[in-house]
Amino acid sequence: MSFLAEMDRYLTIRRQLGANLSTDERILRRFVTFADNGGAQYVSASLIMRWLESLPSASPGTRATRFRVARQFAEWLHGMDSRHEAPPRGLVPGRVQRVHPYIYSDAEIVAIIDQARTLPSVYGLRGLTCSTLFGLIAVTGLRISEALGLDPHDLDAESGVLRIRQGKLGKERLLPLAPSVVERLESYGRERDRLLGRRPEAFFVTCEGRRLGDCGARYNFAHVCQQIGLRQPQLHLRHGRGPRIHDLRHTFAVRTMLSWYRSGKDVGREMIKLTTWLGHAHPAHTYWYLEAVPELLELASARITGVAAEVETR
Repeated sequence: MSFLAEMDRYLTIRRQLGANLSTDERILRRFVTFADNGGAQYVSASLIMRWLESLPSASPGTRATRFRVARQFAEWLHGMDSRHEAPPRGLVPGRVQRVHPYIYSDAEIVAIIDQARTLPSVYGLRGLTCSTLFGLIAVTGLRISEALGLDPHDLDAESGVLRIRQGKLGKERLLPLAPSVVERLESYGRERDRLLGRRPEAFFVTCEGRRLGDCGARYNFAHVCQQIGLRQPQLHLRHGRGPRIHDLRHTFAVRTMLSWYRSGKDVGREMIKLTTWLGHAHPAHTYWYLEAVPELLELASARITGVAAEVETR
Protein backbone atom coordinates (compact mmCIF):
# COMPACT_ATOMS: atom_id res chain seq x y z
CA MET A 1 0.00 0.00 0.00
CA SER A 2 1.08 3.61 -0.46
CA PHE A 3 1.45 5.46 2.81
CA LEU A 4 1.18 8.71 0.85
CA ALA A 5 -2.35 7.83 -0.24
CA GLU A 6 -3.29 6.85 3.31
CA MET A 7 -1.83 10.10 4.62
CA ASP A 8 -3.98 12.15 2.23
CA ARG A 9 -7.09 10.31 3.42
CA TYR A 10 -6.09 10.74 7.08
CA LEU A 11 -5.49 14.49 6.71
CA THR A 12 -8.72 15.00 4.76
CA ILE A 13 -10.77 13.38 7.51
CA ARG A 14 -9.08 15.41 10.26
CA ARG A 15 -9.53 18.66 8.34
CA GLN A 16 -13.22 17.89 7.92
CA LEU A 17 -13.34 17.74 11.72
CA GLY A 18 -11.89 21.25 11.89
CA ALA A 19 -8.21 20.55 12.58
CA ASN A 20 -5.51 22.96 11.34
CA LEU A 21 -2.78 20.62 10.10
CA SER A 22 -0.23 22.69 8.20
CA THR A 23 2.61 21.73 10.56
CA ASP A 24 1.44 18.13 10.97
CA GLU A 25 1.21 17.68 7.21
CA ARG A 26 4.76 18.92 6.69
CA ILE A 27 6.10 16.47 9.29
CA LEU A 28 3.92 13.56 8.22
CA ARG A 29 4.83 13.95 4.55
CA ARG A 30 8.49 13.44 5.44
CA PHE A 31 7.61 10.33 7.43
CA VAL A 32 5.48 8.65 4.76
CA THR A 33 8.09 9.44 2.10
CA PHE A 34 10.69 7.70 4.29
CA ALA A 35 8.35 4.72 4.78
CA ASP A 36 7.45 4.41 1.10
CA ASN A 37 11.05 4.76 -0.05
CA GLY A 38 12.08 2.05 2.40
CA GLY A 39 9.45 -0.36 1.13
CA ALA A 40 7.72 -0.60 4.50
CA GLN A 41 4.45 -2.50 4.54
CA TYR A 42 3.32 -1.54 8.02
CA VAL A 43 4.07 1.19 10.50
CA SER A 44 5.94 0.09 13.60
CA ALA A 45 7.76 1.64 16.53
CA SER A 46 11.11 0.68 14.99
CA LEU A 47 10.17 2.33 11.67
CA ILE A 48 9.27 5.58 13.44
CA MET A 49 12.48 5.54 15.47
CA ARG A 50 14.59 4.88 12.34
CA TRP A 51 12.90 7.82 10.66
CA LEU A 52 13.62 10.10 13.61
CA GLU A 53 17.28 9.09 13.55
CA SER A 54 17.50 9.84 9.82
CA LEU A 55 16.49 13.48 10.36
CA PRO A 56 18.84 16.36 11.18
CA SER A 57 19.47 16.94 14.87
CA ALA A 58 16.75 18.92 16.62
CA SER A 59 15.67 20.08 20.05
CA PRO A 60 13.87 17.63 22.37
CA GLY A 61 10.64 19.53 21.76
CA THR A 62 10.94 19.19 17.99
CA ARG A 63 11.73 15.48 18.24
CA ALA A 64 8.75 14.98 20.51
CA THR A 65 6.48 16.80 18.06
CA ARG A 66 7.72 14.67 15.15
CA PHE A 67 7.11 11.53 17.22
CA ARG A 68 3.62 12.66 18.23
CA VAL A 69 2.56 13.32 14.62
CA ALA A 70 3.86 9.94 13.39
CA ARG A 71 2.35 8.13 16.38
CA GLN A 72 -1.13 9.59 15.82
CA PHE A 73 -0.98 8.47 12.20
CA ALA A 74 0.08 5.00 13.34
CA GLU A 75 -2.87 4.84 15.74
CA TRP A 76 -5.25 5.70 12.93
CA LEU A 77 -3.76 3.00 10.70
CA HIS A 78 -3.88 0.49 13.56
CA GLY A 79 -7.61 1.11 13.90
CA MET A 80 -8.08 -0.14 10.33
CA ASP A 81 -5.44 -2.88 10.34
CA SER A 82 -4.05 -4.33 13.58
CA ARG A 83 -0.77 -5.21 11.83
CA HIS A 84 0.19 -1.55 12.14
CA GLU A 85 1.85 -0.79 15.47
CA ALA A 86 1.43 2.46 17.38
CA PRO A 87 4.43 3.02 19.68
CA PRO A 88 3.74 3.79 23.35
CA ARG A 89 3.31 7.35 24.53
CA GLY A 90 6.42 8.91 26.02
CA LEU A 91 8.83 6.79 24.01
CA VAL A 92 10.39 10.04 22.83
CA PRO A 93 10.20 12.40 25.81
CA GLY A 94 10.51 16.10 25.35
CA ARG A 95 8.87 19.27 26.52
CA VAL A 96 7.96 21.75 23.80
CA GLN A 97 9.69 25.03 24.59
CA ARG A 98 8.98 28.35 22.93
CA VAL A 99 11.87 29.39 20.74
CA HIS A 100 13.54 32.66 21.73
CA PRO A 101 12.29 35.19 19.17
CA TYR A 102 14.59 36.89 16.71
CA ILE A 103 13.70 40.57 16.44
CA TYR A 104 14.42 41.92 12.96
CA SER A 105 15.77 45.41 12.41
CA ASP A 106 14.09 47.74 9.93
CA ALA A 107 16.99 47.24 7.54
CA GLU A 108 16.66 43.44 7.71
CA ILE A 109 12.93 43.53 6.97
CA VAL A 110 13.52 45.82 3.99
CA ALA A 111 16.29 43.51 2.77
CA ILE A 112 14.03 40.45 3.06
CA ILE A 113 11.25 42.07 1.05
CA ASP A 114 13.61 43.49 -1.57
CA GLN A 115 15.39 40.16 -2.02
CA ALA A 116 12.08 38.30 -2.21
CA ARG A 117 11.11 40.46 -5.20
CA THR A 118 14.06 38.97 -7.11
CA LEU A 119 13.00 35.33 -6.67
CA PRO A 120 13.04 33.88 -10.21
CA SER A 121 9.96 32.53 -11.97
CA VAL A 122 8.58 32.42 -15.49
CA TYR A 123 6.08 35.27 -15.07
CA GLY A 124 7.58 36.97 -12.03
CA LEU A 125 4.68 35.92 -9.80
CA ARG A 126 6.89 34.08 -7.30
CA GLY A 127 8.78 37.22 -6.32
CA LEU A 128 5.63 39.32 -6.32
CA THR A 129 3.77 36.86 -4.08
CA CYS A 130 6.58 36.26 -1.60
CA SER A 131 7.56 39.90 -1.18
CA THR A 132 3.93 40.88 -0.57
CA LEU A 133 3.35 37.96 1.80
CA PHE A 134 6.44 38.68 3.90
CA GLY A 135 5.62 42.38 3.99
CA LEU A 136 2.03 41.75 5.11
CA ILE A 137 3.17 39.51 7.97
CA ALA A 138 5.75 42.10 9.03
CA VAL A 139 3.23 44.96 9.28
CA THR A 140 0.30 42.99 10.74
CA GLY A 141 1.84 40.17 12.79
CA LEU A 142 -0.31 37.53 11.08
CA ARG A 143 0.50 33.88 11.53
CA ILE A 144 1.81 32.30 8.31
CA SER A 145 -1.22 29.98 8.20
CA GLU A 146 -3.58 32.95 8.52
CA ALA A 147 -1.92 34.84 5.69
CA LEU A 148 -1.82 31.79 3.38
CA GLY A 149 -5.49 31.07 4.14
CA LEU A 150 -6.64 34.42 2.78
CA ASP A 151 -8.94 34.59 -0.24
CA PRO A 152 -9.36 37.67 -2.48
CA HIS A 153 -12.75 38.54 -0.98
CA ASP A 154 -11.22 38.67 2.53
CA LEU A 155 -9.84 42.12 1.72
CA ASP A 156 -12.45 44.88 1.93
CA ALA A 157 -10.47 47.65 0.28
CA GLU A 158 -13.27 50.20 0.64
CA SER A 159 -13.40 49.95 4.43
CA GLY A 160 -9.73 48.99 4.79
CA VAL A 161 -10.47 45.79 6.71
CA LEU A 162 -8.90 42.34 6.35
CA ARG A 163 -10.95 39.34 7.41
CA ILE A 164 -8.95 36.53 9.04
CA ARG A 165 -10.92 33.30 8.68
CA GLN A 166 -8.14 30.79 9.37
CA GLY A 167 -7.30 31.92 12.90
CA LYS A 168 -6.00 29.58 15.58
CA LEU A 169 -8.67 27.34 17.09
CA GLY A 170 -10.99 28.36 14.25
CA LYS A 171 -11.52 31.91 15.52
CA GLU A 172 -12.21 34.69 13.04
CA ARG A 173 -11.26 38.35 13.48
CA LEU A 174 -11.22 41.60 11.51
CA LEU A 175 -8.07 43.72 11.20
CA PRO A 176 -8.23 47.40 10.15
CA LEU A 177 -5.30 48.13 7.84
CA ALA A 178 -3.36 51.29 7.13
CA PRO A 179 -4.20 52.83 3.72
CA SER A 180 -0.68 52.10 2.46
CA VAL A 181 -1.09 48.39 3.27
CA VAL A 182 -4.48 48.26 1.52
CA GLU A 183 -2.97 49.95 -1.52
CA ARG A 184 -0.10 47.43 -1.62
CA LEU A 185 -2.47 44.46 -1.36
CA GLU A 186 -4.72 45.86 -4.08
CA SER A 187 -1.71 46.42 -6.33
CA TYR A 188 -0.61 42.82 -5.78
CA GLY A 189 -4.10 41.54 -6.56
CA ARG A 190 -4.32 43.46 -9.83
CA GLU A 191 -0.90 42.28 -11.03
CA ARG A 192 -1.58 38.71 -9.89
CA ASP A 193 -4.83 38.59 -11.84
CA ARG A 194 -3.18 40.15 -14.90
CA LEU A 195 -0.36 37.60 -14.93
CA LEU A 196 -2.74 34.66 -14.46
CA GLY A 197 -5.40 36.00 -16.80
CA ARG A 198 -8.04 35.35 -14.16
CA ARG A 199 -8.89 35.87 -10.51
CA PRO A 200 -7.76 32.84 -8.46
CA GLU A 201 -9.57 31.41 -5.47
CA ALA A 202 -6.65 32.13 -3.11
CA PHE A 203 -5.07 35.49 -2.37
CA PHE A 204 -1.41 34.39 -2.33
CA VAL A 205 -0.71 32.02 -5.19
CA THR A 206 2.04 30.21 -7.06
CA CYS A 207 2.86 30.78 -10.73
CA GLU A 208 0.31 28.05 -11.56
CA GLY A 209 -2.45 29.93 -9.75
CA ARG A 210 -2.63 27.50 -6.84
CA ARG A 211 -2.68 28.61 -3.22
CA LEU A 212 0.86 29.05 -1.91
CA GLY A 213 1.49 26.34 0.67
CA ASP A 214 3.23 26.43 4.02
CA CYS A 215 6.24 24.48 2.79
CA GLY A 216 6.69 26.74 -0.24
CA ALA A 217 6.47 29.91 1.83
CA ARG A 218 8.98 28.67 4.40
CA TYR A 219 11.38 27.46 1.71
CA ASN A 220 11.32 30.79 -0.12
CA PHE A 221 11.80 32.67 3.14
CA ALA A 222 14.78 30.52 4.12
CA HIS A 223 16.26 30.92 0.62
CA VAL A 224 15.94 34.71 0.83
CA CYS A 225 17.51 34.78 4.30
CA GLN A 226 20.46 32.75 3.01
CA GLN A 227 20.99 35.21 0.19
CA ILE A 228 21.10 38.25 2.48
CA GLY A 229 23.26 36.60 5.16
CA LEU A 230 20.67 35.89 7.87
CA ARG A 231 21.18 32.14 7.37
CA GLN A 232 24.18 30.14 6.25
CA PRO A 233 23.96 28.82 2.64
CA GLN A 234 22.93 25.15 2.51
CA LEU A 235 23.37 22.28 0.09
CA HIS A 236 20.49 20.24 -1.37
CA LEU A 237 17.89 23.02 -0.85
CA ARG A 238 18.00 22.69 2.94
CA HIS A 239 16.59 25.52 5.01
CA GLY A 240 19.38 25.64 7.56
CA ARG A 241 19.04 27.37 10.91
CA GLY A 242 18.39 31.01 11.64
CA PRO A 243 15.62 33.60 11.89
CA ARG A 244 12.21 32.26 10.93
CA ILE A 245 9.25 33.68 9.08
CA HIS A 246 7.30 33.47 12.37
CA ASP A 247 9.81 35.91 13.87
CA LEU A 248 8.24 38.62 11.71
CA ARG A 249 5.14 38.18 13.89
CA HIS A 250 7.27 38.35 17.04
CA THR A 251 8.96 41.51 15.75
CA PHE A 252 5.60 43.19 15.15
CA ALA A 253 4.40 42.36 18.68
CA VAL A 254 7.62 43.44 20.39
CA ARG A 255 7.88 46.74 18.51
CA THR A 256 4.26 47.52 19.32
CA MET A 257 4.87 46.95 23.01
CA LEU A 258 8.13 48.93 22.98
CA SER A 259 6.30 51.92 21.51
CA TRP A 260 3.78 51.78 24.37
CA TYR A 261 6.42 51.87 27.06
CA ARG A 262 8.40 54.62 25.36
CA SER A 263 5.32 56.79 24.84
CA GLY A 264 4.02 56.26 28.39
CA LYS A 265 0.79 54.46 27.42
CA ASP A 266 -1.17 52.25 29.81
CA VAL A 267 0.35 48.90 28.85
CA GLY A 268 -2.26 46.84 30.69
CA ARG A 269 -5.07 48.45 28.71
CA GLU A 270 -3.22 48.30 25.40
CA MET A 271 -2.26 44.65 25.94
CA ILE A 272 -5.89 43.56 25.60
CA LYS A 273 -6.00 45.24 22.20
CA LEU A 274 -2.81 43.49 21.08
CA THR A 275 -4.06 40.14 22.35
CA THR A 276 -7.19 40.54 20.22
CA TRP A 277 -5.21 41.76 17.21
CA LEU A 278 -2.79 38.82 17.31
CA GLY A 279 -5.60 36.32 17.84
CA HIS A 280 -4.17 34.99 21.12
CA ALA A 281 -6.50 32.86 23.20
CA HIS A 282 -5.34 34.46 26.46
CA PRO A 283 -3.47 37.67 27.43
CA ALA A 284 -0.80 35.52 29.10
CA HIS A 285 0.33 34.45 25.63
CA THR A 286 0.97 38.09 24.79
CA TYR A 287 2.66 38.91 28.10
CA TRP A 288 5.19 36.18 27.26
CA TYR A 289 7.06 38.74 25.17
CA LEU A 290 7.97 40.61 28.36
CA GLU A 291 10.00 37.58 29.46
CA ALA A 292 11.35 36.70 26.03
CA VAL A 293 12.81 40.10 25.09
CA PRO A 294 15.31 41.66 27.56
CA GLU A 295 14.58 45.25 26.50
CA LEU A 296 10.89 44.82 27.17
CA LEU A 297 11.59 43.24 30.55
CA GLU A 298 13.82 46.18 31.51
CA LEU A 299 11.17 48.71 30.47
CA ALA A 300 8.47 46.83 32.36
CA SER A 301 10.67 46.66 35.47
CA ALA A 302 11.44 50.36 35.24
CA ARG A 303 7.73 51.16 34.91
CA ILE A 304 6.88 49.04 37.95
CA THR A 305 9.73 50.57 39.98
CA GLY A 306 8.59 54.07 39.03
CA VAL A 307 5.00 53.39 40.05
CA ALA A 308 6.13 51.90 43.35
CA ALA A 309 8.30 54.92 44.11
CA GLU A 310 5.43 57.26 43.29
CA VAL A 311 3.15 55.40 45.70
CA GLU A 312 5.72 55.60 48.52
CA THR A 313 6.05 59.38 48.17
CA ARG A 314 2.33 59.96 48.55
